[in-house]
Amino acid sequence: MTAMTNVDPPRSGPRSGLVRRLPLVAVILAAVAGAVLLRDQLTFEALAANREALIAFRDAHYGLTVAAFIAAYVAIVAFSLPGATVATLTGGFLFATFPGALYNITGATIGACLIFLAVRWGLGDRLAARMEAAGGAVGRIKAGIDANQWSMLLVMRLVPVVPFFVANLIPAFVGVPLWRFAVTTFVGIIPGAVVYTSVGAGLGEVFAKGQTPDLSIIFAPHVLLPILGLAALAALPMVLKLVKRG
Repeated sequence: MTAMTNVDPPRSGPRSGLVRRLPLVAVILAAVAGAVLLRDQLTFEALAANREALIAFRDAHYGLTVAAFIAAYVAIVAFSLPGATVATLTGGFLFATFPGALYNITGATIGACLIFLAVRWGLGDRLAARMEAAGGAVGRIKAGIDANQWSMLLVMRLVPVVPFFVANLIPAFVGVPLWRFAVTTFVGIIPGAVVYTSVGAGLGEVFAKGQTPDLSIIFAPHVLLPILGLAALAALPMVLKLVKRG
């Protein structure tokens, strides 16, 4: 006669919910600590003061500098630390427009994916499921987002008025797949990253004159209009669907 044993199924109570939220809590705590401790460290003035040491280290240890730079950029984005713009300028200053832009885009994409996962594990999955099950207007909004994910994600990345941090959170809240988020982030931030990296590549002359870089260049017509054109192209499938539906 075989003995019967009772095996308790895995529990998904408050403790498992807390574990799921730990990455999100870590991001929030790091963001708060970074805002207090690093707001005066990751600045243009700090870059100007340390430019010679950075160049010397790069020349002596190029591969290590690339790895350390990308890792720092990932941390800045993943933990929403201050200094993302300065990091982008630093990428151009140290590595020129290319491959500096590639390093900037890689670090930003990896960091964005990490915070995306933290938010989705902590809140996003449940929120997306509730939206889908809600029906009515909320359900229709969720269905509309699901039907136009590629276009919406690209537009959010291309239009410079959408904060990068916000564009990391919204997709996590509505259940966007990670791979789609990663692809649209990498592709969508290319124009802006190239512009700011090119500004960073010219910092040597800016430093020599004792000036500060002109970051408003992103809103110059010859820069902004092509980016808006790309955004309109990305939004075209949504417009065509609306027209087709009458």
